[in-house]
Amino acid sequence: MTDTISLEKLDERGRQIVFTGARTSNTFADTPVSDEELADIWELTRWTPTMANTQPMRVVFVRTPEGKERLLKHMAEGNQAKTAAAPATAIIAYDKNWHEQIPTVFPIKPEMKDYFAADEDARHGAGHFSAALQAGAFILATRAAGLAAGPMAGYDKDGIDKEFFPEGDWTTLMVVNIGHPGESPWFDRLPRVEVETAVAWA
Repeated sequence: MTDTISLEKLDERGRQIVFTGARTSNTFADTPVSDEELADIWELTRWTPTMANTQPMRVVFVRTPEGKERLLKHMAEGNQAKTAAAPATAIIAYDKNWHEQIPTVFPIKPEMKDYFAADEDARHGAGHFSAALQAGAFILATRAAGLAAGPMAGYDKDGIDKEFFPEGDWTTLMVVNIGHPGESPWFDRLPRVEVETAVAWA
């Protein structure tokens, strides 16, 4: 008889912190966020499941006045004030050359590196999919680390890429403000799609 493994279930409070009670923050308090707290977010994120353990997502934590100045000019007008107020902002990026890490992160099949090197469409298709998984997990990891996340899509992608990734190896996927909630940080909770609409059984 094969032994089975019993997995521990996240308790109700844990579910509230990461899922049901968490919100996207639109304002941020001036409470500092430490390098250790940001490193904790990455430490959680890097355990995200990805295709063949390839982990193509990269992150730049922007937290100095100089870094914020470089970033703000590429943010949409409606996102500039909250990005300036957030103690830290993460540029979530995709490494176009993620396949170079395959011999290290997937040593059981190192020849996959050559396959993805030769097929650009396959490389970017698989890479974007896995990076998107990691980007979603990054938001959950921010919540699990006791901080509020404010993901945004309003920015000049090409401008950020030229500013922060001039060599062209990385490209921006998402920008996330990070910090503690400020005054009136979120809107009223909006409806969720009903189970009957979104779930089917077979």
